[in-house]
Order: sequence, then C-alpha cells, then structure tokens
Amino acid sequence: MKQYTLLGELLTDYRKINCLSQADLAAKMNVDIRTVIRWEANETLIKSEKEEELVEETFIPYQVIRNLNAVVAIPTYYDFRIRKYALAELSNKLPEADWFKAQMNHTTNRMRRIEFESDLDNILKYTQFEYKQAKPVSRQLMKEAVKRLPEINLIIFDHAGYYSGHCVFLPINLTTFQKLKKREIVEGQLTENDLVDFRKEPVPVFHAFDLTADCNENMYYLIGTVLRFFQEISHKNYLYSSITVRHDSYEINEQVGMKIIWEDRQEQANLDLPVPPRFYEGSFHAFLGKD
Repeated sequence: MKQYTLLGELLTDYRKINCLSQADLAAKMNVDIRTVIRWEANETLIKSEKEEELVEETFIPYQVIRNLNAVVAIPTYYDFRIRKYALAELSNKLPEADWFKAQMNHTTNRMRRIEFESDLDNILKYTQFEYKQAKPVSRQLMKEAVKRLPEINLIIFDHAGYYSGHCVFLPINLTTFQKLKKREIVEGQLTENDLVDFRKEPVPVFHAFDLTADCNENMYYLIGTVLRFFQEISHKNYLYSSITVRHDSYEINEQVGMKIIWEDRQEQANLDLPVPPRFYEGSFHAFLGKD
C-alpha cells in the first residue's frame, strides 16, 4: 500500500490510474476544472456535500477521503487495486488465519444479507473495478445464489453507511465444480442452472466467487461469518473452491488448508494482475478442528 498524507496526491493518482484528465474529473464531479486543480494542489478542501459524490464517482472508501479531506489530515495507506486502506503499516497485510478463527464469534450490525439492487450495483462495480474482465458474473446469478445461500452472501458497510465490502458464494453442483477445476468453463459462463440447494446434495460445493473488504476490521467480520457457517454445517463431505486473483488472500487460503490446483500466468500477463489467478480446493475441517 502507498501512504497518502494529502488528498491532492490521492486524487492525482486516481486520475493517472484511470487515465483521466483534470477536465475529465471536473466534468464527472460537475465542478469547474479550476476546482479540481485547487483540490490536487491542496489549496482547498472538498465541500462536505461533494464528498459523497466523490466517493460514488471514484469508488474510493469514504473513510479514506474523510481522513485526508481535513485541515489536519490523517495519513492513510491505500491500495487502489484492491480498494483497501489502513491507518498503520502494521495493518496493511491480513492477519494470520488463526487470528480470524480465534475472534470469529464477534458480529456487527453493519453487515447483512445482500438484498437490494444497489447492493448488486456495488458488488458488480467492485469486480469490474478490481479485476476488469477477469471475473465477470451475472447479476441474475448472484440474485439466485443469495436465495439459495443467504447465510454467506453478505454485504458490509462502514460506520457512516457507505459500502465497504462483500462476500459472494455460489452453491454449485459437483459437475460444474469439476468443469471449473479442469478449466473446461470459466466463472463468467456460470448460470442459475449450475446452482443447487446445498442441503440436498451428498457432496455440496461452495464456490467462493468473491470476498473483499476495504479494511482488515471489515474483512474480519466477513471471514468470521464464513468460518462460523462452515463450523456449524452438518455436511461432512462438502467442498470449498475459489479462483483467487486477490494477492493478499494467497497466504490465508494456504493457512486454512486449501490446495492449489492450478494457476494461470498467461491470464496474469493478459490482465496485468500482480499475481496469477489460482484455483483453490479443500475444506475447513482440519482448520476448524472437525476432523
């Protein structure tokens, strides 16, 4: 992550990453170009009524903008690629998996089931924002997945009510799982017909399509809920799978006992990803002490 001490530097980096001119950003924010120039030169703060517009337009977490858009700014680390921030270098990385397990019974009222079209808007925006075309999936597929597996299809918000992260799990049939594993299909080809009622499956498969949060605190609540679900599930022979392109999740996947089945360095080069996409398979039995 890069540490930002001034809002102007953050906005300048945002424009460069997204190939926008100052005039482009001014048009998107419905302000004069001179206003953007002053923002980036740190000559003036953004008015409070424009902060929400800036969050909506840039998809930068509200807390990052709030920290930097102040007379006395709070230095904040931020990674544009994974939309994650931290206040200290120590908390840039995810904690060890055992820490998540030890704390997993804590909950928050800032997290709920995915319910509204606006929830799906944010999730789809994130997947396109981070992965470009690496992980396309349909809105209808996610809606159906929520119906069949509401326990771990979740969205979380920050303390001000802004979107902060989500987890999307697809309960798929064993045949579909094998096709993904053998690379006969990609996630973007999945349809509602690939989804099942996991309670009726002899070997249910829970495919983790995406799990993300804008800071470790929010990631903790999402992962904790997922771990509680798998601790309580009655199926002994379930399978967990994921195709991971988020570089900070490699270690935690391996710490919980997932196996790497394949990785795609060609796709990494094609999409300019920091790490190659990896297919993980396994279960949480050993990690959660259920074996």
